[in-house]
Amino acid sequence: MNMKPMGDLVLAKEVKQEKTKSGIILMETADNYVHADVVAVGDGLFTQTGDRIPVTVKEGDRIVIHKNEVGKHKKITINDVEYVLVRESEIALIEVK
Repeated sequence: MNMKPMGDLVLAKEVKQEKTKSGIILMETADNYVHADVVAVGDGLFTQTGDRIPVTVKEGDRIVIHKNEVGKHKKITINDVEYVLVRESEIALIEVK
């Protein structure tokens, strides 16, 4: 893929969570959040004085986004693969390794 998000946008691929680490099976309606792996990130936003605010997440991070933030208007297909394109501020959690 030769595309890169602009500004504070984050391109991520949704991951279907079927079980938690403790083995609990999740149903589709049980979780109001979407788990995704970050594929690409923008360079960040600029302040009015020209300073860059870098994006906090990086490629390979696992993020959690509320389902309200991942509507059809946020989905994009590149090379027959569906991704979600969200602003960094719409990310609820990042997995700490």
